[in-house]
Amino acid sequence: MPHVPAPTRFADETDRKSGRRISRMFDRIAPTYDMLNHLLSANTDVRWRKQAAAMLALDGTERLLDLCCGTGDLSVAMKDGGAGEVVGTDFAVEMVRLARKKAGDRIEFGVADTTDLPFEDASFDVATVGFGVRNLEDLDGGFREACRVLRPGGRFLVLEFSRPPNAVFRAVYHTYFMIVLPMIGNLVSGGGGDNAYTYLPRSVMAFPGPHALGERLKQAGFSSVDITPLTGGIACIHIATK
Repeated sequence: MPHVPAPTRFADETDRKSGRRISRMFDRIAPTYDMLNHLLSANTDVRWRKQAAAMLALDGTERLLDLCCGTGDLSVAMKDGGAGEVVGTDFAVEMVRLARKKAGDRIEFGVADTTDLPFEDASFDVATVGFGVRNLEDLDGGFREACRVLRPGGRFLVLEFSRPPNAVFRAVYHTYFMIVLPMIGNLVSGGGGDNAYTYLPRSVMAFPGPHALGERLKQAGFSSVDITPLTGGIACIHIATK
């Protein structure tokens, strides 16, 4: 595969154009973010990331961009799953610092706005995002940017929470998600004015369902979208092809 130039620009702490309130919220909860994710999901989030990497059938030749990378768990899963070069970006500085510490020199991380990426057109073979697109102020703009930086035939994997279709399971899940999770999450993370773990379930409830999200991906320039529900529809994997 031909060499692709490094990013033309990574943002610094003063260069984040959008989502400043949300980025500050994630900066604040960064120290407890991984622990709470694994605790509150009973480690199901780890299995979902491994499944996402397996579904891409990576062979070591791909240049992969992990958007909204947070502390780097999906970036690491993709590297462990066979990706070649991996680059991760996020708009929360503290998250990126933790990602760098976690991955060492295996993965390049930088601070960047997903709706205004510092990469040339057709720079990557694969793009991924795990539990991050809900935080974009401009969802469609983020999808268009992902499409822009992918080569023709490139794939974009979106791993995101959803709402279970089964009414009984959905009722039980919503009770946990809307009441128990915020209580534990805000208690352990320190809560504060941002109420990060109250924001989380509300953002999921306001987010488009799987098929509506698939249509948004097509409108952003992707030609096809495959949808795989996970754990009774708690989450979904979308794989869109440019």
